[in-house]
Amino acid sequence: MESEGGASLSLTWAHRAEQSVPAWERSHARGEVPSVWPYGLDALRDHAAVEVVDLPPPGRVARVRARLGIGPRPVEGLAVTWDENTAYRLQILHPLVRYATGVIWLTDMAQAGSTPTRLLSMLSGAESAWVLSEAQVDPLRRLLGNRGPRVFPIPFGIDSDFFGAQPFPTQQRIVSVGNDRDRDPATLYAALARVLAARPETEVVVQTSSDLAPPEGVRVVRHMPHAQLRDLYATASVIVVPTRPNLHASGMTVALEALATARPVVVSDTPGMSQYVSEGHTGHLVPPGDAEKLADAMLRLLEDPQRAAELGRNGRAEVERSFTTQTMVAALVQGLLDEV
Repeated sequence: MESEGGASLSLTWAHRAEQSVPAWERSHARGEVPSVWPYGLDALRDHAAVEVVDLPPPGRVARVRARLGIGPRPVEGLAVTWDENTAYRLQILHPLVRYATGVIWLTDMAQAGSTPTRLLSMLSGAESAWVLSEAQVDPLRRLLGNRGPRVFPIPFGIDSDFFGAQPFPTQQRIVSVGNDRDRDPATLYAALARVLAARPETEVVVQTSSDLAPPEGVRVVRHMPHAQLRDLYATASVIVVPTRPNLHASGMTVALEALATARPVVVSDTPGMSQYVSEGHTGHLVPPGDAEKLADAMLRLLEDPQRAAELGRNGRAEVERSFTTQTMVAALVQGLLDEV
């Protein structure tokens, strides 16, 4: 098969078994999840011949055998994994001679002074590594060294059909979503308390696994499937994503899903986030940990619904132009072809 640029490409996409591709396909067919494959990587099939391998967590024996050099021998071909932890599984359970991977967590781990040698060793043999936040490029290059794999950025993308534009609501509602390790529920709750003191009629829904006590008037949801999350976005007039400082642009998924729904976002101004949210055009960027400025940004949008709706429309246009799964995969394939 030839890519759009005319070069032939064939690869194996190795994925975590906990998020099985066949199971995801069935859920997608029922309208329950975005994209045919996780992360929209079904779009790889527009550019390459793709074999899918689901990788379970490697057991202790498999890890020991790999460390001693007596595990499975690498086979010919090119493998692609979404993140560094999946790449580690790949090289233990189903190694290929050539492999490329995304890197999400390693740069922040290194900044915190905790860099797993097993991941650095694995990455040293990769052909290339890509990141979804431009703020990660230089730190990752320094971490991997001059002899390490080539590092390149690609834009994250979401399923803009699943998360379609919705009419702006008449009821004012703030929605916040996210469970990853860099979310900042303490700052979120402090900001929401300020907002509700000024505008007690505002509805607030927060999806989080945090055990912190929310302010009075905040409804907390522990878990929400993709389809329900999409419907929740449609009821929001503002979507807020506060995070602690990080390099991998934590919260970009929710931000882009919100923008695709034509909703303005208020997000923490961490390195890399400004490539996804444009200050004053699609939403507002506020300093991490600043509850007062986070509250002020939300209040400005609540007090001017016409402006909020305009930012949401701008956001939808930005997603269609730059942040779809098709755009992301095309950039990934081009990066891989640069190695061929």
